[in-house]
Amino acid sequence: MFPKKELAQLVISACNQYNIDTVVISPGSRNAPLTIGFSNHPSIETLSVVDERCAAFFAMGIAQQKQKPVAIVCSSGSALLNYYPAIAEAFYSNIPLVVISADRPKHLIDIGDGQTIRQENVFENHILYSANLVEGEFEKNKELLCESLQIAIHKKGPVHVNVPFDEPLYEAVDELKEFNFSVSDESKEEQSVNYDKLKSIWSSSLKKMILVGSNYPDNELQGILNEIVKDESVLVLTETTSNLYNPKFINSIDKLIFPLSDIDFEKLQPEVLLTLGGMVISKKIKQFLRKYEPKHHWHVDELKAMDTYHCLSEFIKEKPSEFLKELVGGKESDYQKLWLTKKDERVIKHNEYLANVEYSDLKVFETILNKVPNESQVQISNSSTIRYSQLFDLNPSLKVFCNRGTSGIDGSTSTAIGAAYVNDNSTTFITGDLSFFYDSNALWNANIPKNFRIIILNNAGGGIFRFIPGPSTTNATDYFETPHSLTAEHLAKMYGFDYVAVSNLKELKKGLSNFYSVSNQPKIMEVFTPKEINDVVLKNYFKNL
Repeated sequence: MFPKKELAQLVISACNQYNIDTVVISPGSRNAPLTIGFSNHPSIETLSVVDERCAAFFAMGIAQQKQKPVAIVCSSGSALLNYYPAIAEAFYSNIPLVVISADRPKHLIDIGDGQTIRQENVFENHILYSANLVEGEFEKNKELLCESLQIAIHKKGPVHVNVPFDEPLYEAVDELKEFNFSVSDESKEEQSVNYDKLKSIWSSSLKKMILVGSNYPDNELQGILNEIVKDESVLVLTETTSNLYNPKFINSIDKLIFPLSDIDFEKLQPEVLLTLGGMVISKKIKQFLRKYEPKHHWHVDELKAMDTYHCLSEFIKEKPSEFLKELVGGKESDYQKLWLTKKDERVIKHNEYLANVEYSDLKVFETILNKVPNESQVQISNSSTIRYSQLFDLNPSLKVFCNRGTSGIDGSTSTAIGAAYVNDNSTTFITGDLSFFYDSNALWNANIPKNFRIIILNNAGGGIFRFIPGPSTTNATDYFETPHSLTAEHLAKMYGFDYVAVSNLKELKKGLSNFYSVSNQPKIMEVFTPKEINDVVLKNYFKNL
C-alpha cells in the first residue's frame, strides 16, 4: 500500500534513491501520505516517536552514529516547531538531518484553518537548505528535492523539505513509482592556501599546539597524530569528545592550565595553533588563547572555518588527516616535555585528592568512569556533567559523545537513545537531574535497546550554578538552580526500566557491580549526591592542583 498522491511518492522515491534508509515519524493526519509510503517501503526502516522534539533528537543520535542522513516526518502546525532545538544542534554539530514536514496548501494559510502556521523557511537561520514543494509542479519539486538531499549528504547538516497536501490524505494505490534523480559527487573547491609556506612555518616553529574539539572516532587521524606527537615541539590537546588517546596528549585541559600564572601562560603560548574538530568545551583554553594569541592560527576542516579564538589566519578546507601527513617531522624543543611534566604533576595531585575526597559528584564520576565496559559508547549530557568528565583519563576503548553544537540540556537523553539504537555495543548515558527530567519524554520510545544504561547524578538542582561565579551573589539563586525533590523511580516503572537508587559510595560500588549485567530491560541508576558540598569539593580540587 502506497500513497496515491504523486508528491508523496516523489519525496519517498527521492529519499530511497539518496540512500536514506531510516525515517522517524511522529503521528498526525496531514502527513498521512508520507507515513503510508515510508512505512510500506521495503528498503526503509520507519520508527515511531510521538513527541516531535524527542523524535528529532532521537533521529539525530542515529545520524550521529551512522554518519549519514536520517529523515524525520511530522504533521503540520506547531509539530514542526518542536524540531527546532535538534535542528540547531545538528546545524552546529554537522549532523545530516532531513526534516520533512507536511503542510496545508498555500490557499489555506492565514485564513483561520486549524493546525496551520507559516511553515515555509521557518528554520532559515539554522538550516542549510529549505525546499518548499508545491503540488502539481513536478519538475520544480524534483529539482528542489535533488538539491536538498545532496546538500544534507555533502555538507553534513540539516535541510528542510516542506510538503503541502490537500485532502483527501488517505487514498492509496498498490504500487510506488520510482523517479530518477541525478546524483553527483560534490567537487572539491580550489583553495588559495600556500601549502609550502605553511609547511615552512610549521617546520621552523618551536612551540606548536594542536587542539582538537569534538570529533567522531577516526583511526586514520589517530594514527597520524601518534606520529606528529613524536615531534618535541608539538603539544596535542584533546577533550573527552575528541575520541583521541595517547599518553603524550594533554587530555584534561582545565586540569593542566587552571593553576598557571601569567609567566606560565607566556611559556605555553604557541607560535602556531592548529585546530581540528568541532566545539571545544574548555572555557579556560578559550580564554587563554584569546588573551595569548598565537602568531598563526590554522583551522583544518572539510566543512567549516572556526575562528573561536578571534585570530584565524588560515582555513584549510581539507580532510585533517590528509593535511597533517604533510607536517610529520621533528624539531628539537623543550615545549612538549615541559608541559607533559606539568601533566604528570597534575595527575599525582589529582590522584592524591581523589583518594581522600568525600562522597560527592567528583568522587561519583571517578567511580562510574572506572566501571564503564570496554569498547562501549558513552553519551554525556551538558552543563556540569560533561565538564566533570573532562577531569579524568578515560578508557581509550570508549567512544564519547555530547551535544555540544548548542550545548543545551534539551534532547540529551533522546540523542543517547538514538545512538544506542544503532549500536551493537552497550551505551551508557551519564546525565544530570535537570537534563534528565527536562527530556523525560525521551523514554516514551519503543526502540530503546535492553543494553542501554542511564546514570543520573541527582543533586536536586542545577549544581553548576553553585560553582560558576555570579549566581550566589544574587537573591535569585532558586531561579538559577531550580531546586526540586524529584526522583526517576516512577518514570522508570512507567517506561519499563530496571531502577536502582544509591546515596553513598558503598551503595554506588555495589550497584555498579551488576549494573551492566545482561537484562531484559534497560536500566536506570539514580545517584543522589549532597548538593551542599559538591561545589566545595570541586573548588578545593582545583585549589589542590
